[in-house]
Amino acid sequence: MKRLNLKTMLMTLVLVVTLAIIPASCIQITGQEETPTATPTSTATAPTATNPINPTWTPPESGNPNEELPSIADVVALVKPSVVAINTEVVAYDFFNQPYTQEGAGSGWIIDQNGIIVTNNHVVEGAETVTVTLDNGTTYTADVNTIASDPLNDVAIFKINASGLPAVKIGTSANLRVGDWVIAIGNALGQGIRATEGIVSREDVSLQVDVGQTLYDLIETSAAINPGNSGGPLVNLAGEVIGITNAKIADIGVEGMGYAISIDTAAPIIQALVNVGYITRPWLGVGLYTVDEMAIQQLDLKVDKGVLLTQIVDGSPADRAGLQQYDVVVGIGGLDVETVEELTKVLHTSVIGQPLEIKYWRGDQEYTTQAIPIESPRPN
Repeated sequence: MKRLNLKTMLMTLVLVVTLAIIPASCIQITGQEETPTATPTSTATAPTATNPINPTWTPPESGNPNEELPSIADVVALVKPSVVAINTEVVAYDFFNQPYTQEGAGSGWIIDQNGIIVTNNHVVEGAETVTVTLDNGTTYTADVNTIASDPLNDVAIFKINASGLPAVKIGTSANLRVGDWVIAIGNALGQGIRATEGIVSREDVSLQVDVGQTLYDLIETSAAINPGNSGGPLVNLAGEVIGITNAKIADIGVEGMGYAISIDTAAPIIQALVNVGYITRPWLGVGLYTVDEMAIQQLDLKVDKGVLLTQIVDGSPADRAGLQQYDVVVGIGGLDVETVEELTKVLHTSVIGQPLEIKYWRGDQEYTTQAIPIESPRPN
């Protein structure tokens, strides 16, 4: 009896343990399904808001579907008849000093219906012949004796014997903003008038284009400016000229960026060239050179920054002010200057006939004097 009871008890114990394990496993699975918030791995959504933010809100209205955006094609159609292709012939000299004819191409635009054309100085500088082709294919040979230019700002005008021409409208660059659309129209690559579009990338840019020549108040644009574009107009979406494109500057600036001379800078120059034939500016009568290591060593200068006076014209304002060759100017008009460009910019914004304070070094001594700028002499 005791054996049977022991055997029976063992079998009963195994059965009880088996029954105890199975329900425990089932409870664990059921519990995960019914209590989703009991574990941190829950993916349940947040409860719905019971209070609306604004019961009367509606989405913003879309723009007027009938309102047309400005068309670049319309602007080009408006301005293109006023843009001309310019072809020039210049006498150049080879390695053996033998003359030969060099051809060039550029652009221009009609500012007056009686045949006054605006372009860059470098397009027509030194030209023996200047040929102008209008948008309708008509060709004129310009009188090179009518060319009037301002090399410092790279602006020139000349006249063709024509009347009733389509003149462009002049705008202003003062209202330009970075991001405004602009269009460059010109004789790109000398292959005829074409247009490129872009935006204003930067305003009031200054770039040195040659020794002693820096152009100020430039418009930087993403519109492509290629050789042949020089002298053409940069226009806004109203078809108004707001700049004169310049491929020469594009070679110096950032790749992929074009530059144009601001019309607000160019307009008074154009008027003076038409009215007078040349530009007058405040003039001191000096030759200028930015101080560098070579000048310091050769002349034993005691300053390492400033503008060296390389020449003093007899009887000039500089001569009357007591300035001498190899003086180093470090200040003018109350402003410090270190380069020819800085000094020139201050001088050109001064007033003819008004005293201008000049600080300079001579040897190891600093001095101050006053010079009275006069009108610049007429170019030869």
